[in-house]
Amino acid sequence: MKPSLIVHGGAWNIPDVAVEDCRNGCRRALEAGWAILSEGGAALDAVEAAIVVLEDDPTFDAGIGSHLNRDGKIELDAIVMDGATLKAGAVAAVERIRNPIRLARSVLESSEHMMLVGEGAEQFAREQGFTLCDPEELVLDRERMAWRRCREDQHAAEFHVDHAMGTVGAVAMDSRGNLFAGTSTGGTCCKHAGRVGDSPLIGCGCYADAEAGGVSCTGLGEAIMRIVMAKTAVEILRAGKSPQAAAEACTNLLLKRGHGTGGLILLDKNGAPGFAFNTARMAFGYAALDGAFVVAP
Repeated sequence: MKPSLIVHGGAWNIPDVAVEDCRNGCRRALEAGWAILSEGGAALDAVEAAIVVLEDDPTFDAGIGSHLNRDGKIELDAIVMDGATLKAGAVAAVERIRNPIRLARSVLESSEHMMLVGEGAEQFAREQGFTLCDPEELVLDRERMAWRRCREDQHAAEFHVDHAMGTVGAVAMDSRGNLFAGTSTGGTCCKHAGRVGDSPLIGCGCYADAEAGGVSCTGLGEAIMRIVMAKTAVEILRAGKSPQAAAEACTNLLLKRGHGTGGLILLDKNGAPGFAFNTARMAFGYAALDGAFVVAP
């Protein structure tokens, strides 16, 4: 079976000045994941590698450079899901994990649970041999300045023009047909401490079922949660719709019933890609049938 890979760096009103950075980030993520898949490697390794690249890229709202919450702190969420077993590993509201997707994978592989949050997640990380970072290592001056402006004035999206909504994700299928999906985010700017959005929630920000397909979502978390968008997309695929039709149906539903904006990427059970968004732009990329990378915006 030919492997497949699709990644995203968020759906939002990406300004012209940020387009090239978004493209370059998605291209680097594709390169990292495809280097594994093209050599016969595992889909889980490819999803992790691609998302780590995006978490380490300050262009996006995940890992380093994430938005600060109302208290001026970073709280990170991530999930990875196995389409064969329907088991997921997720973490939420962690402050001292540089790459939360790696901890989510550890939960998937080494925990009886499917989600760990806050201090409990970080305790598990220590038990698994992770080195916890100083939370300030994840904070950029850009975000500290935006947070201060929001504190001094009414919160406004223009204070975060560099990456107003840049959740990241990846979906991969390897040469053995294994399907995995993952999502990682820093959440919304100036969110209440402890707020968890759609990204780490199974069926909302991420879902994978080898019998139908795998999905990673991005956008207004509360709206995505209302329509359980990732699971909804998988069920549309299960009903026989094309990947593109499934993706477009979900963004239409997100606007109509969820009353929100965002987008999603997906692979069907055969590895065919689909993507859609109801925002001005979405940062995403996928490996075409000939192995070439298609990157947008």
